[in-house]
Amino acid sequence: ETPCPIQKHDSFVLPFADSPLDNEHITDHVYTQMITKARKYVYIMTPYLIVDNSMVSALCTASKSGVDIRIITPRRFDKRIVHFTTRSYYRELIKAGIRVYEYIPGFIHSKTFVSDDDTAVIGSANMDFRSLYLQFECGVWMYRAEAVTELRDDFLKTLEVCHEMTAKE
Repeated sequence: ETPCPIQKHDSFVLPFADSPLDNEHITDHVYTQMITKARKYVYIMTPYLIVDNSMVSALCTASKSGVDIRIITPRRFDKRIVHFTTRSYYRELIKAGIRVYEYIPGFIHSKTFVSDDDTAVIGSANMDFRSLYLQFECGVWMYRAEAVTELRDDFLKTLEVCHEMTAKE
């Protein structure tokens, strides 16, 4: 008898959907859980970073607990006010030890989370209030799948064409 691939690889790939009609806020819960459960790192790529106090608190607490948190947002923007609102969070995050980068070559629209070489999410949801609470979104949560380390490697390669922001900037 051939073993089930999930048993063989001990990995999971779980698609999910989020709806503003059910008050579940699935994406927010998935992102928050990844941040709070991380022990080594959380790498985030998002075109928009407009988050509530609980998300800022989760990010800062994880960073202050020794988790390496890095966030990439685009330097080139598609919406001026959204870009400056995104930047308004940088100082507090950097002060908490979070490394914030801006992607230089153009507008980056990736929405990825990867953590501790075992968990990742890729999907349509930005890290902003509209995506987390008001819009229909979808994503794929992965645990111990080969794509997790591929997303990590992609993130690290993307850092090569990013500028690390400072609190002064």
